[in-house]
Amino acid sequence: MRVTVGDVIAIGPGKIDLLEALDATGSITAAAKSLDMSYRRAWLLIDEINHALKEPAVATAAGGAKGGGSVLTDTGRTVIALYRRIEATALDACKADIRQLMKLLAS
Repeated sequence: MRVTVGDVIAIGPGKIDLLEALDATGSITAAAKSLDMSYRRAWLLIDEINHALKEPAVATAAGGAKGGGSVLTDTGRTVIALYRRIEATALDACKADIRQLMKLLAS
């Protein structure tokens, strides 16, 4: 599922994966690395998410002597939970159709 705002994909599976990875690692760099993506790409995706929402999903602290870091906000956690719940509900509702579709795919 993808949620768009104008021409921008505000929320989609890749962005949710990135938010979850960031939550697990506490850093954009580590989250990007865990998903085999560049830091710049991860940063741009997070920036898109934050700008698409009324409140940011990710709060960042600049690096320095003690280092930086990034954390999910309450909004970020809510976005993940809602997305995963919608995804599970849709999968459950479409199981029969998905099974039929899978039968049409080459092995």
